Amino acid sequence: MRWREAVSAGGLSVAGVSCIAAFLLIAGCAVSQTQPPRPAGKPSWDLGRYRPMAKMDDTLFDSWLARWENNIVNDSRNRYCDKANGEDIGWLMTPFMDGFYYGYLATKNTKWIDMEFDWADAWITRAVKEPDGYVGWPKQGAAGTQVDNLDSFTADSLLGEAMCLRPLVLLSAHVLATASLKEKYGKKAQEYLALAERIYEKWDSRGSWRETADGGMITIVLPFGIDPATGGWTAGYAQRFAQDKGFSHPNNKANHVARWLLALSDATGKKVYRQRAEKWFILMKSRMKKNEDGTYAIWNYWQPAGPWDYKVDGSPKHWVGVHPNAGYYQIDTEGIVDAYLHELVFTKDDINALIATALATKRYWSALVPFSADIQKEVEAHMKPDSWGGLSGAARYLALQAELRGN
Repeated sequence: MRWREAVSAGGLSVAGVSCIAAFLLIAGCAVSQTQPPRPAGKPSWDLGRYRPMAKMDDTLFDSWLARWENNIVNDSRNRYCDKANGEDIGWLMTPFMDGFYYGYLATKNTKWIDMEFDWADAWITRAVKEPDGYVGWPKQGAAGTQVDNLDSFTADSLLGEAMCLRPLVLLSAHVLATASLKEKYGKKAQEYLALAERIYEKWDSRGSWRETADGGMITIVLPFGIDPATGGWTAGYAQRFAQDKGFSHPNNKANHVARWLLALSDATGKKVYRQRAEKWFILMKSRMKKNEDGTYAIWNYWQPAGPWDYKVDGSPKHWVGVHPNAGYYQIDTEGIVDAYLHELVFTKDDINALIATALATKRYWSALVPFSADIQKEVEAHMKPDSWGGLSGAARYLALQAELRGN
C-alpha cells in the first residue's frame, strides 16, 4: 500500500504528512473494495511520488505564519461555533476547524488543539434531539437550495455536519495515535469519533445515499423536516426512500461528504466508509471528459444522477453547466486528492490531465502545488494568509512547509 512505501521512501513522518490530505492532488490507482482497510490513525500519503517541492523562503514562511495566526485568532472571536446551524455549520465553522487542525500540524503548539476542541464542544452542546432520536442542528433554509422547496423545511444538513466533522475526526485520530497527546486529549478524541459515527448512522437511516448507474453513489437532500407545530417529521419523511424523491448534491458538496467518509475510514478502519466514498468517486470521474488536447473540459457543477433529479415533465430540477464560482472546482480537486491518496479510482494519467488543465485555464488549483513549480509559484504569490480563504488554505500549506523543514 502506498502509505507504507511512502514512509520508507518519502522522508516525511507518518504523523506529519496527514496535513497534505486536503492540499495535494496526485496520481493514483483504482483498487478493489475488498482491499483491507488501513489501520486506524495511519495516513495513506504517497510521498515518494512528489517532485522535490521547494521550501518557502524562511522570512516568507514566518510572515505567512504570523499573518495567518493573527487573522484566525481575531476572526475566531466571531464564534460561529455558538450560532451556526444547518448548512451554515460547514461554510462558517469549517474554515476555523480546518485552520486549527492544520495550525497544530504546522506549529505543534497544542493551543490549536485546545481551540479545535473548544469550538467542537460549543457546537455539540447546542445539538437538539430530533424526532428519530438522533441529534442535529436544524434551521429553516438548511439545504442551501430552493429546489423541491427544500429551504422551506426546518432541517439539519448532512453537508454542514460532514464538513465540520472531517477536521475533528482527523485531529482526533492523530491524538489517539500520538502518545504525547493521548493522555490529555484522548478521552475527548474518542467521544468525537463516536459522535461522527453516530452522525453517519443518522444520515444513513434517513436515506441520504443513493445508488446510481454503473456502480456509483451520491448523497441527496430529501424534502422533509421537523414540523414546528407537532415536533414530529413532516410528511416527506415516510417517503424518504422513494426513488422519485430527493435532489442530488452538486459535485462540490458530494466531494465534501466523501472526504469525511475517508477520514472516518482512516480513523476507524471500517470498510463501509471507504466503500461509499469510492462509489462517489466512480461517479465523479465519469463526469469528467477530456478535450482533444488531453486537458479536461471543465465539468458540470451539477447534473442528474437518477430519476429523483427530474421534474414530472422530464426536465432536470436544476440547470446543468459550469458554475462561475471557481472555488467549487477547488473543492472537487481536494476530493480527487483524497481519492488518490486512498488508492481509489483516479490514475496518474488523470492527475497529469488535471495539471495540464489547471495551467491551460489558469485555475491554479492549490491541490496541485507539490507537482508543478509554476502552480506553487502562483499560489505563494497570490494566496493571502490573512484572508478568509487563508484560514484553512494557508494553514494547510504552512503545515506542509513545516514538515519539509523537519518541524
